[in-house]
Amino acid sequence: MTQSVLFACNMNSVRSPMAAALLRLRGGDIRVDSAGVYEGGLDPFVELVMGELGVSMGGHEPKTLTDVDLGKVDLLIALTPEAAAEARRFLPRDSIEFWDIENPSEERGDRDALLEAYRRVRDALSARLKARFPELQEKP
Repeated sequence: MTQSVLFACNMNSVRSPMAAALLRLRGGDIRVDSAGVYEGGLDPFVELVMGELGVSMGGHEPKTLTDVDLGKVDLLIALTPEAAAEARRFLPRDSIEFWDIENPSEERGDRDALLEAYRRVRDALSARLKARFPELQEKP
């Protein structure tokens, strides 16, 4: 059974912090963290769409893969091709999964279009987590 999961994306600002927060929301005894290939900061739209679920992102501290003790990671879920490639430099391939998740920050349009893109990513991550970790139930 997986005891620790690390989500990785490019800058630890959108997809990986969302995924980590959503997995924590599902409960269980799994240690969850997130990191990026490069240093970044939390995207404000992430705070908005996660806040819609009652999830605060206030405790998120952006970090890179080199800031994390990868020896304590059972499963790394890479959310970008760059994160998957970087992870393969440090971890065995059988401990890495790649989930092809769109980058909502590439969306163009008004504020509503941007929020909808971030919601799509949040909901896609939630669906993937539910399928990947069926033993964990979402907290009410």
